[in-house]
Amino acid sequence: MTTGTDKPGPGAEPTRFGLEAQIKRNPHGDFGKVQRERPPFEKDVQFHYHQTVDVDWKVGSGATDDEWKTHKKIELDPYGPDRNPVDNYKMLISAVTPRPIGFVSTVSKDGVRNLAPFSYFTMVNHDPPIFCLGFSKGTGAPKDTAANILETKELTINIISEWFVEAANYCSTNAPTDVDEWKLSGLTPLASSKVKPEHVAESAFSVEAKLIHSHEWTSKVTGNPSGTLVLVEGVNFHVREDVINEQRNIIDPVKLQSVSRLGGITYGRTTSGYELLRPDFDSESKKPEFEEALSK
Repeated sequence: MTTGTDKPGPGAEPTRFGLEAQIKRNPHGDFGKVQRERPPFEKDVQFHYHQTVDVDWKVGSGATDDEWKTHKKIELDPYGPDRNPVDNYKMLISAVTPRPIGFVSTVSKDGVRNLAPFSYFTMVNHDPPIFCLGFSKGTGAPKDTAANILETKELTINIISEWFVEAANYCSTNAPTDVDEWKLSGLTPLASSKVKPEHVAESAFSVEAKLIHSHEWTSKVTGNPSGTLVLVEGVNFHVREDVINEQRNIIDPVKLQSVSRLGGITYGRTTSGYELLRPDFDSESKKPEFEEALSK
């Protein structure tokens, strides 16, 4: 499990460490009631730039707030005798945030389509374009998306934006293998040029990709297969014309409205940002505070 719950593959049976049996995703009871009691979605809030936390920060200054000094860090052994793997799962997805979401389209060797979101996802290189995806295997059986990629070596990765986040989230349902998430979500498939899986028309940025490497992880608690890592190469891009600049090399965050994953069932919006230059060592080293910082 990463973003939602890609359905388990055929023959999957729950185990003591099956994530879905232990996570208890809904923390609210009547989630519909809680949702409707919250303030409405702020449609008028758009991405904008503002100052950094401290515009006068100088080399060697450290943190801009000393609150951290009032708290101590506790040590947690991920393999401690009283620690269940689900504890590590819950902690990690709430700590390693925000996470980009790879909305993955695949087709099985028998021609069955699958569409599911994953937040164990990021890009790791640009020349060639390389992306990684992680698929946990809490039931010991590969998820449909992972199985399809390993068997067919093809997929598309689609970036999720605000205007279809509910539909994308619905694709995390634990439906049987033969159920088509495209139809359940109401999303629109577009034909790809270099791979068989279609890409999502509603997505402003999609990548056609092919498998180049995979690795299976084994649980140190159960000794069973616990997850699969895949590295894929982007072989073709699809970009909505209005979100990219004239040089076709920068995506506008105002128009992309990308969505990220936080802990639990929480999604994050991308509504603000600030800019920081990467320090140039040659020019920075000439500043008096530079030597002062090194002498501490």
